[in-house]
Amino acid sequence: MAIGYACKTIGVIDTTMRSCLLKDATKDKLMEIIEQNIAALNRIIDYNIENNIRLFRISSDLIPFGSSSINSIKWWEHFREALKNIGQKIKDSNMRVSLHPGQYTVLNSVKRDVVARAFADLSYHTKILDSLGLDSTHKIVLHIGGAYKDKKVSAKRFLENYRLLDERIRRRLVIENDDKIYNVQDVLDIGTRLKIPVIFDNLHNEINPADEEKDEFVWIDLCRNSWREQDGIQKIHYSQQSKQKQKGSHSDFISVERFMAFYKKINRNDLDIMLEVKDKNLSCIKCINCITDDSDQAILGKEWNRYKYTVLERAPSLYTEIENMFEKDDLSAVSFYKLIEGSLESPGDIGSYTNALQHVWGYFSTIVTEKEKRTFLRNLERYQKQQAGVDTVKNKLKRLAEKYKQDHLINSYYFLL
Repeated sequence: MAIGYACKTIGVIDTTMRSCLLKDATKDKLMEIIEQNIAALNRIIDYNIENNIRLFRISSDLIPFGSSSINSIKWWEHFREALKNIGQKIKDSNMRVSLHPGQYTVLNSVKRDVVARAFADLSYHTKILDSLGLDSTHKIVLHIGGAYKDKKVSAKRFLENYRLLDERIRRRLVIENDDKIYNVQDVLDIGTRLKIPVIFDNLHNEINPADEEKDEFVWIDLCRNSWREQDGIQKIHYSQQSKQKQKGSHSDFISVERFMAFYKKINRNDLDIMLEVKDKNLSCIKCINCITDDSDQAILGKEWNRYKYTVLERAPSLYTEIENMFEKDDLSAVSFYKLIEGSLESPGDIGSYTNALQHVWGYFSTIVTEKEKRTFLRNLERYQKQQAGVDTVKNKLKRLAEKYKQDHLINSYYFLL
């Protein structure tokens, strides 16, 4: 089993996908951005390998205006070697990657121009995977589309348009249930007729169920039959509902207790799980560590170094509890992350935030200039008097961490969460 995350890698330097405005999309500008984005993808793949992450969704933004005539660059030729090298890393590490076109790629639209753009976009996504030299187990995920006042007719239109796609695209395509129109049974019916693998999305199924008497594990098993040998093992999407946002919004982080209950009920290893969550790779690493028997204490210690000042600023009592558990060598991955999650849900107060700021400041207090010291103390006082936000102080500390090369702080989550 592989657990992965989608598109964006949090807290890893130089991994952001860049783009530009249409008016600025000159050939030179596009070449510059494409080169930077491919380099960013290379760094993401290296990060994934280092952290034993073997499932990843590549951002559709890799090539700006990739499916538009605006971008006439033959990027797959210009960057052939770089893409080939990334693809080799993916293969050597037994990683599986995918792509997921956005909401405007609608294959069953009633408008011909929309369908034409969908064809172009699917061709672009296919070209990425082909340029990486990857086989048909690396997929492109697509929703069925709209209902257009008649879901059956619209589903039929999807079938007809799918059959017009190039075979290179068809062998990559997998379809997914959505949270508004096409439930998992609808998608299974289409997948069965076209022999397309079906991805089960648990949150979409909660919101738009096909049959409330069947639980999600029944649907996962039914979808399993749609995956053939050339498609690789079954893949599903897993997410949790945000407590604060509208229905269908992904949570800020994966609750490890809920995830572990889900994982144990699956009771299978021939399944890949793509997490859809706001904190991306952070929850991914957490879930990987929790399903790993006898997680290495050194790995949890590394994670603690990343989280510790975030915990200190929000929940000092939990900070002390975790420290004590490390001292007693009495720590499991699940118990560790449950305490981390408890701190992330705590608002903290001025006193706890001040305490954490002063702890982090301690790394600089003897090496900074007098001007930097005065600036920090002035900003801290303004925060304590509620004349400035805590981010004002933290941003100054971040710049000091970068200037004085305090890598343990730069690589922590203190400036991110």
